[in-house]
Amino acid sequence: MPLAHKKVTLLSGENRSRGAVLGVIAIGAAVSAAKAGGNTGTGALTLDVTTPVRAGAKVGVYRVRCIAAAANSGTFRVEDPDGIVLGDVVVGGTFDDDLKFAIADGGTDFIVDDGFDITVAAGSGKVKLSAAAAVDGSAIPDLILAEACDASAGDKEALVYTRGDFNQNSLTFGAGHTAATVRDILRAKGINLVNVKGA
Repeated sequence: MPLAHKKVTLLSGENRSRGAVLGVIAIGAAVSAAKAGGNTGTGALTLDVTTPVRAGAKVGVYRVRCIAAAANSGTFRVEDPDGIVLGDVVVGGTFDDDLKFAIADGGTDFIVDDGFDITVAAGSGKVKLSAAAAVDGSAIPDLILAEACDASAGDKEALVYTRGDFNQNSLTFGAGHTAATVRDILRAKGINLVNVKGA
C-alpha cells in the first residue's frame, strides 16, 4: 500500500492522472563567461542554442581551460563541478557531454590557462512527467502522483507519494520509460513496483 506522501508543485502545462510517474526539475539554465581575470585569446565559447544542457549535467560550475596552445587553434579540457575530467575539445570543434558548446578562434590566439566557466543553475524543483530524454533532471523518476492534477493553466499544488508499493500496471510512464527501466531507480527511493496480474 502507498505510504509516505507530500505536496509538490506540478509544472504549468502538465495535466496528469493519478499514478503518473514524476521527476523533479533539478537542473536549470547554463551561462558561460570568461574565467576570472579574463583571457589573452580573443576567441569565444558559445553554448548550443538548442540543447546546451544535456542529460546527466550537474548543478555548479564547469571549468573549460586551455591545456595546449596552437596557432589559430588550441586544446581545452573540460571538468565538471566535482573536478571530474569529461574530455577535451579543440578550437573550432564542438564538445558534447554534460554540456554542448563550441569554441571559436579569435584574432589573438588562446594561451595555456585561458578558459571559460559555465555555470549550471539549480532547477525550479517543480515536478513533471518523467521522460527518459529530459535534460532538466526530471529524467530520473522520483515520485508517484497521488491524485489527478490539471496544471494546464498554470503551476498547481499536487499530492505525491514518496514511498510505498504500487501496481505497475496502474502507473503512467513518460516517453522512454517502462516499469522495467525505472524499477531499480524507484526501489532505491523506497517506491516498489508490483506486477498485479489482471489489474
